[in-house]
Amino acid sequence: MLPEEVTKFIGKTVGTSTFQVEREAIRRFADSVGDFNPLYWDQDYAKKSRYGSIISPPGLICAPWYNNRRVAWGGKDPGAEEIIPGPNMAKAGYGRILDGGVEWEFLHPVKAGDTITAEMKIKDIFEREGKSGKMAFTIRETIYTNQDGKVVAKARGTAVHPEG
Repeated sequence: MLPEEVTKFIGKTVGTSTFQVEREAIRRFADSVGDFNPLYWDQDYAKKSRYGSIISPPGLICAPWYNNRRVAWGGKDPGAEEIIPGPNMAKAGYGRILDGGVEWEFLHPVKAGDTITAEMKIKDIFEREGKSGKMAFTIRETIYTNQDGKVVAKARGTAVHPEG
């Protein structure tokens, strides 16, 4: 059974980040993943589309969120024990962490100039017995909202913490 120092995070917000989606960042991201859709870089083409402006490739919005919170999620931020379960997982005997994957749901296009707020919450933390022993799982949900309050994407990630 997981201690209260770990389970106290269930249902809590563990981080919020707000960032501006810049046209140049969209172009660079599209170039980096080899996606040459003119909606991502050609202003004239994009204006004539149903979106009316340049839009972002779906994966772009996760990059600023990760970069803003990665230090805190790893427990290296001052006061990280107060806002994230990671350091407390180690104290509970689950010192290692594996990426269990992320499921994405893209709901609305993100346009150049949008301001996106990403809010991560801990949806669940639980233990299971596996072939190699006990493991704990942390389920995180991140909701991405634009400046108009519209949810543009959701991400549900799993972290696996093997015992030991």
